[in-house]
Formats: sequence, structure tokens, C-alpha cells
Amino acid sequence: MVIKELENKLKQKDIRPTAMRLLVLEALSGQEAAISLSDLEKAFEKSDRVTLFRTLKTFQENGLVHSIDDGTGAPKYALCEEGCECNIERDLHVHFHCRVCSETFCLPKYKIPEINLPKDFNGEEANLVVKGVCGKCAD
Repeated sequence: MVIKELENKLKQKDIRPTAMRLLVLEALSGQEAAISLSDLEKAFEKSDRVTLFRTLKTFQENGLVHSIDDGTGAPKYALCEEGCECNIERDLHVHFHCRVCSETFCLPKYKIPEINLPKDFNGEEANLVVKGVCGKCAD
């Protein structure tokens, strides 16, 4: 992605473009699978872990990325689809965690079905992770 496209993507989510935010967005844009803070930190050896964490949290709070609890103990982060608002009623999708390569993939075409909760219950988030072997590792 060119810098202008990255800047526009940040501005659309009311995120002020900074050099670090642009670099992190570019790194996330190039990912096929979700990425952990530790993985991101390895890609940015000279960057501060706290800065990277704050960048991811800013992205998450503004609906640019979502976090995935895949059961590995470290949240993974992936870019949201165009038009996603991380709304529990319409935007939640299945994730797949490969037990061989340990990568976690978003499967946005596979939506989590609506769950009708009891009257006094208010759902705030849902997470569905299918675990198995991905296409790359199955060959």
C-alpha cells in the first residue's frame, strides 16, 4: 500500500497518522494471518513494546483491528474488513487456529450465528475459534 492509502485508512477511523502508526498499519496489511504483539515486536526490533501495544490498542478502539483470543495465551490482532464496526450483532466471524504452524486466520465469510440471550443478558463480545490444520500445513 502507498503512504496516502495508509493515511486515508487511518483518517477514516479518526486516527491521527504518525510514522509508527503508518508502519504498523503497513505491517498488518501485509499479513495473511493474525499477529501477536510479540510477533510485531520482532518485526520492529528497534521499537518500544509499549508504543506498539498502544498503537494496536488505538487501532482496536477505533475499529481498525480486532483482537482474537485463540487460546494460545497471547491475543492476536488482524485488520477489520471494510465496513466492519466490530458490532456483536453483525460483524463477528469465525477464526481458525492451526495446531501445526500456530497461525490464526480470520474467516470473515463465515459469520458467527446470532445468539439469542435471555432478556436480562447483554452480550459484549463473542469468540469462535476452530482449531485444526490449515491448508498450507495439510499438504
